[in-house]
Amino acid sequence: MPLLSIVVPARNEEHFIGGCLESIQAAAVRVGRDVETIVVINRCSDRTEQIARNFGARIVYEDARNLSRIRNAGAREAYGEILVTIDADSRMSPDTLAAIEHVLASGRAVGGGVRIYPDRYSLGIRAAVAIMNLVLFVTRLSGGLFWCRREDFEAIGGFDEKLVSGEDVDFARRLRAHGRKSGRRFRTLPGAHIVTSCRKFDKFGDWFVLRRPLMVWRILQGRSQNTADVFYYEVER
Repeated sequence: MPLLSIVVPARNEEHFIGGCLESIQAAAVRVGRDVETIVVINRCSDRTEQIARNFGARIVYEDARNLSRIRNAGAREAYGEILVTIDADSRMSPDTLAAIEHVLASGRAVGGGVRIYPDRYSLGIRAAVAIMNLVLFVTRLSGGLFWCRREDFEAIGGFDEKLVSGEDVDFARRLRAHGRKSGRRFRTLPGAHIVTSCRKFDKFGDWFVLRRPLMVWRILQGRSQNTADVFYYEVER
């Protein structure tokens, strides 16, 4: 049985998924055990599935415009005792999986996230990153890539499928609360990170976090399918 299962949601990601899967393979080398990669195909009309198969990924299909359902579909098919989810437009650092294994083996962590770096910078993006870092400092949460044991993922019911967006923040909060019951902390991996694309900034503008706060708020609330469609599910790649 693989020690780790990596779940990658993907909709028309032919320009990004190769880099994501390459980063997973590089990180898997440092673990020294089997690592399973599952790509969840979501209404793809490009070469995403072909590229994923070329990398040896297992393929799962989920057509819902709901990232919670997409992530959960991959988790249900996973064999690993440790679950990791990363978006297809992100790349993990080579030490990520080894760090996850080490931190969970200590028994002091319930799971957590990583540091997030954009793949380009501008004044607007730096302002958005500063706001995000302030929020993460106050809440003691992190995201970008989530990791935990399968038993803890199942104990909290995975990602909340009532939410069409903002499922990552909700998941982090519930995982942290679950860990507190057994004296385990929600952790940000030391030394590990992801680099993620700035395509949302490319589409909505580098200052959209400050200029469109209502949209950002609706995304975080997770109840507006129309807003989620514009931001995630109907975005032209």
